[in-house]
Formats: sequence, C-alpha cells, structure tokens
Amino acid sequence: MEITPTIQAEVQTYLKRKGLTMTEFGHKIDLNVGTVSGIVTGNRSMSVHQLDSITVGMNLPPDYFYERYIEECIEECPLNWKKISPFLYRCIELGRLDCLQRVVILLLDNPNYLPSLFEVAENVYKDGYNEAAAYLYKKVAESEKQQHSERLAICQYRLFQIKVGQDRTVNLQAAIEFAPFVDRLDEIEQLDALKDLANVYRSLSMWDKVYEFAHRMGQLGQLQYHLVHNSKRKGTEPRKKLSRPLFVYIVYAELLCANACDAKGDHAQALAHIRGYADLSWVKEKDPESLYWKKQYQQWAKINTYVNRLMSGDISVLPDYVEHIAAEKEIFSELLNVLEVANRYNVDVDHILRRFESQIAAYQESSSSDMYTQQVLPEEYVRFWYKIAKYSLNKGRYTYGFKCLLIAFEKAVTINHVLLIANCFGLFSHFKTHAAPKTQAQFQSIYEEVWEKNDQKDGFLLGGN
Repeated sequence: MEITPTIQAEVQTYLKRKGLTMTEFGHKIDLNVGTVSGIVTGNRSMSVHQLDSITVGMNLPPDYFYERYIEECIEECPLNWKKISPFLYRCIELGRLDCLQRVVILLLDNPNYLPSLFEVAENVYKDGYNEAAAYLYKKVAESEKQQHSERLAICQYRLFQIKVGQDRTVNLQAAIEFAPFVDRLDEIEQLDALKDLANVYRSLSMWDKVYEFAHRMGQLGQLQYHLVHNSKRKGTEPRKKLSRPLFVYIVYAELLCANACDAKGDHAQALAHIRGYADLSWVKEKDPESLYWKKQYQQWAKINTYVNRLMSGDISVLPDYVEHIAAEKEIFSELLNVLEVANRYNVDVDHILRRFESQIAAYQESSSSDMYTQQVLPEEYVRFWYKIAKYSLNKGRYTYGFKCLLIAFEKAVTINHVLLIANCFGLFSHFKTHAAPKTQAQFQSIYEEVWEKNDQKDGFLLGGN
C-alpha cells in the first residue's frame, strides 16, 4: 500500500528539489518566512488561504492538497469554525463537494454548528452554487430537531426552488414535498413561497391547486397590507424584502384565480376576479416601481377581459384584441389565445397569422432563471406550435402543419409534459395519412424514444430481488 506523504513533507521535498530556501519561497508566494517555516516544520496551524498560496507556488492544481488538509488540519484537530468556514467556501468554489461533505459530516455531530452551516447554505445559494447549497440545506433539515422551526421551513423552500426546472414530474414532487412547510415560514416570505407554488401548479395545469395557493396568497397579502397601512403602524415596512411591492401579491392572486377559473370554464367567476385587479384605486404607494405595476395590471385587466369574452364565444372583440397584440413586444401568449379561439369556434384567422408572419417565423423559446419563466414559457411554446399545427392541419396545410407539430412534439418530450405528448401524437395519428414518409419516420422515432424512456421506469424485474 502506497503511503501518501503529508503536506509538510511534500513541501519540504519541493523546496529541496527546487533548491529554494524558506525565505525565497515565502517571497514567491507572498508569505513571511516565519509563517512558511512554521508550516514546513509542523509547528504552525495552516489556513486554507495559506494552503492555496503554497499550492499555487508549487504549480499544482488549487485543490491538490484538500483531502490531506481535511485529514491533517481538520479531522486531527479540535473543530475551529474560523478555520473551517473559509475551507468550506473554497471547496464549493472549486466544485469539491466530496471534501465539503466530509467536513459537514464532522460538523453535524455538534448541533451548535447548524446555524453556521445554514448561513453558508444561504450565502452560496445566493451566489448560484445550487448543488452545494442543496446538499447543505438537506443536511441542516435532516439535523433540525425543531420540526416547526423557520430555519427548517426555509431549507425546504430553498430545496423546492433548486429542484424546480423543466421536468414536470420533478416539479410536482418538489411542490408536494414543500407545501406542508409554507405556513412555517415568516409571513412575508410566505407570500413569495405561495406565489412560487401557485406558478408551479399553473405550469402543471392543476387549476384547483392554483386557485388554492393563489387565494391563500391574496388573503395573506391583504392582511399584511392592512398591517403596514393602518393608522397605528402607518409607514412600517415588512422586515424582510419582497421580490415585488406588497400590493402586487394581492392583485397577482386575483390574476391567478381568474386564470384558474377560465381554464375550468367558469368564465363568469373569472371575470369577477379580473375586476378585482382592474380597479387599483385602493393602492396607496406612489413610488415608480408601484406605479409601473399598477399600470401593468390595469393593462392586463383590459386584455384579459377581451380574452375572457373570446373564450366565452364573443368573437366580436377579436379585432380589438388583435390591435392590442400589434402594439405589444411579446405577442405569443396572445396569439395562442387567438389560435385557441380559432380551433374552438372554427374561426378563420388567416389574416391575423399573415399580419404576424415574420414574428411567428422568428419565434424562439425564451430563456430565464426566473421560476415563472422556467415553468410557464416552455409550456406556452409547446402549446403555441401545437395549436398552430392543429389549425393548419384542419385547413389542409399539411407540410406546414406537420412542421409545427414536430416542434411542439420535441419540446413536449423535453419538458416531460405527458398531456401535450399525448395530444401531439394523437393529432399526428389523426392526420397521419397526409404525412410524407420522412415526417412519419421522424414522429415514430421520437415516440419510440419516449416509449423506451418510460418503459425503463415500470420497475418490473424478471427474477430479480
């Protein structure tokens, strides 16, 4: 068995091989000779900063000594947070999660380190080190003795935020796991958490859940708004920073509830919720950000009233709605509504599609780190191409229709949207006799890929234990 030399021995060997004195090496790595001498002779404890300087000076990879540092300077010494904390951050920066895990396991033997590990998790989460943050949040949550603590709830909220992406199955499980912890958050942070849960369920088209969490968000927002603006506490701001002005959570709740009602076909109730954010005369804030959001929601209320009437079958408002679309930068959620009306009520919208032909040809899926964008826009992208494919195929425009359907099908598979996958393949099957052999082969190839992927998940093993 090969014996690995200590850090001290390897530095000594390097100095001899290079013919360097401790003073010369110290000048090279910007450490004084006393520090270098203490490290080389083993008479001085070494910080990770000093270790990194030595490693750079020896022209070695930055994490070259990290495993030995754990063995020699952490495991064999009394735990010292001032020395360990910088090492944890460096492990995270360099992607050495194996080293991070070894040290965290040591620290978790002492519950006094939980608050410090939680602080590290919060810091690295803000800096975008999601994998490391997820590990830390998970370990803190597992070690938390107080099951109703706010710290545990925040850990679960962060894990939820990290897990949510484009895979619908993962997103649903993440929402189910986090939902019981929402009420344990600080009441202000609850608002963002309820918003995020509602948005995830919105992306899953689970409209009862959307309504439930949006309604809770609206009630809590109204309570907090009253506390901020009543006569005794006037001017008192929430102690935690929200991602939006406080009143926005109240009106966004109305918007989501309206969406849910429209999706379930209850257009009358949806209209009542739209009116709930059309009149914002009660909003007291006058700052530029609040005025911006007031204008946005009043505009959305006007637009969504058109949509509500269209979905109810009132086609007379279609020309006004199209003029609104023409004035917008982002038009595809509105065009999706036009296509839905066209397919639902057999309305000819060729003139509208021609008007926006160049934008449709250039349509690309938006990318963003925002949770709403990550959840809603990929599905909107699929639905748009699916609806335009359905419209085109019903019109007998088979080449273009199948081209659009192929775009929708491939993206539906990417985001693992079972309903849209089924709809895409069902629409293809309905018009299959009009598809060219190459098109049929493309659809068959994608569908077989989906089948193989799901076939491996059925969990049945012949003769296995």
